[in-house]
Amino acid sequence: MRGLSRLSAVIAAVAIVFASLSFAYADTGSVHLRVNKAGFIVGVGGGTGVLTFKGKHYRLTLGGIGAGTIGVAGAELVGTASNLHAPGDIAGAYSVVTGSVAMVAGRKVATLQNSNGVVLHLHGRQVGFEASLGLGGLTISMQ
Repeated sequence: MRGLSRLSAVIAAVAIVFASLSFAYADTGSVHLRVNKAGFIVGVGGGTGVLTFKGKHYRLTLGGIGAGTIGVAGAELVGTASNLHAPGDIAGAYSVVTGSVAMVAGRKVATLQNSNGVVLHLHGRQVGFEASLGLGGLTISMQ
């Protein structure tokens, strides 16, 4: 009976390890985003983008509202989307993990994450002036 109990424990442990490996496995895709923002006190932003994942291209729509925005700015950002299990995981509201503010043709670097665990590592150039190019309110949806 004791041997059966040990065998059951070993089988359960192996099953848990294999189940966690299948859930933990995620891929990385590439993203190309065009963001435009304008505003005074409350900013409104939007744009378009493309996710390339497992050789296929998925069109994206960007939206978001940022407080404390003053000015007009646009940015073209490229980078990676990690922790993707499926293309639809990229959809959702993003919060800023790290970021920087740019002025007049400055460089923009940002790391954002959504509730699905997808992490966007973005870099690119900002054109225009905005005291707060807040990507924290960024929402991505698939077209």
